Amino acid sequence: MNTTREHYNEYPARNNGARVGIIVAVIAVLAVIAAFAFGLIDINQTKEMKAPEVSVQGGQAPAFDVDTAKVDVGTKQTDITVPKVEVGTTKEDIKVPTVDVQKAN
Repeated sequence: MNTTREHYNEYPARNNGARVGIIVAVIAVLAVIAAFAFGLIDINQTKEMKAPEVSVQGGQAPAFDVDTAKVDVGTKQTDITVPKVEVGTTKEDIKVPTVDVQKAN
């Protein structure tokens, strides 16, 4: 019977770095697709591309007008029921976060 652990070195340990990288890339692509689908990003080309001349003079890169969604985060005053240590409840004024999203044109 072989009592050494040589047979365990036959298969190297797996590296999960590549798997994590692929998962992060897929999530990033899905986030960009969702931003376009919900109208949070609107890209319009404002100038056509012109290839440079053979004499390597001039040329023009395309220009884009990018409209992104405007997000306003703030607070507002509202009444909510807040439990007390004593038996019963009381109403108190607190600030609650608000989010306002306006779609791009």
